[in-house]
Amino acid sequence: MIREYKTIREIASPLMVVEQVSGVTYDELAEIELPHGEVRRCKVLEVEGDRAVVQLFESAQGINLAESRVRFLGHPLELGVSEDMLGRVFNGMGEPIDGGPAIIAEEHRDINGLPMNPAARAYPAEFIQTGVSTIDGLNTVVRGQKLPIFSCSGLPHAALAAQIARQARVLGDGENFAVVFAAIGITFEESEYFVQDFRRTGAIDRTVVFTNLANDPAVERIATPRMALTAAEYLAFEKDMHVLVILTDITNYAEALREISAAKKEVPGRRGYPGYMYTDRATMYERAGRRTGKKGSITMIPILTMPEDDKTHPIPDLTGYITEGQIILSRDLYRKGVIPPVDVLPSLSRLKDKGIGEGKTRADHSGTMNQLFAAYARGKEAKELMTILGEAALSEDDKLYAKFAGAFEEQYVSQGNDTNRSIEETLTIGWELLSILPERELKRIKPEFIEKYLPRKKAE
Repeated sequence: MIREYKTIREIASPLMVVEQVSGVTYDELAEIELPHGEVRRCKVLEVEGDRAVVQLFESAQGINLAESRVRFLGHPLELGVSEDMLGRVFNGMGEPIDGGPAIIAEEHRDINGLPMNPAARAYPAEFIQTGVSTIDGLNTVVRGQKLPIFSCSGLPHAALAAQIARQARVLGDGENFAVVFAAIGITFEESEYFVQDFRRTGAIDRTVVFTNLANDPAVERIATPRMALTAAEYLAFEKDMHVLVILTDITNYAEALREISAAKKEVPGRRGYPGYMYTDRATMYERAGRRTGKKGSITMIPILTMPEDDKTHPIPDLTGYITEGQIILSRDLYRKGVIPPVDVLPSLSRLKDKGIGEGKTRADHSGTMNQLFAAYARGKEAKELMTILGEAALSEDDKLYAKFAGAFEEQYVSQGNDTNRSIEETLTIGWELLSILPERELKRIKPEFIEKYLPRKKAE
């Protein structure tokens, strides 16, 4: 039921107080009609007696308190969903901005959704190929997983996000795969980069893009990832698609949350962020996963830039508690020209063991993954020792490990943003690198796999 009032008491952008209301509920959508007919949208943030605090989606400029009308629409913010969304570009409020026609919705869904019931969850167990060796080979993404990328200001996380969106696929015949890409608080140039890259490569045909610009209202940044997840839920659980959701940049989302919390005069928590930031983001992240009895799935890769390169900052810190691991980008590797600059050792996918092995990737995957980790860790130590004491202080094995570490960064980690490697290519590169080491050092791989895959064995 639509209710209309002319009782706006005050405006403190982006908030507005409306008095003498009845039947208004939290999160309800509303419209403000200005005297000259312009309509702006807002939503209810707080209700106390006959007084409602609403949050504007647009500027408060030009609103006349005495003459403007507020209409409460009786439902929360909704997104009209349809399979026709694939190949389209929307703004942060779900409106098409690509010059195409409006979407004819099959249904309208509340963008807030609900976290998935734990009892209805199916355990993530299938491999998703991103074409990026450091992810596929060492920190495997599993269908239904939440695996964030932790970046730093100035690092090429945007290019990596576009690369994953462009290259990701599930293995097997007839698998229906889609990408929902939400860009939050980015510049116009970054937005154009993503859209043009998807169009140039043809990836746009299987992608739904939501883009919220830096000059858009903060409240729209709160809505954008929820729009994306609502579209993903429809495609996954109604159309049986395997959906990869990429959200960039979650730091901009958290800053918008802090801005709105300050406007509401809430008591701040760590570093000024609201105390409910963990809960707020958990309600988004927990919408990803696999449901029992449903063919489709939602896999999520949130990307965030760590303020001051600090992993203990509340944004990355709280994200780590909700998600199943993290991929960390390194400023040192980027300075060396390694693209993408994935820092392998502190990165982790907690579900990687569930998505690899015989019938999923290859039987030798687990052993080679563990051996590469161990060899790279020892190789980095050897290189640091060499810097301090000189090469003469190293044993012959340590010199080989140092050589391995350099080759590993150049050939395995660094692949550029246009190279799409299959899992077989990734494993082959790993074996070629392991051939640098003496065979007696390959203690984490079964002898039959060494016999079958080690290049030196084949040469003999």
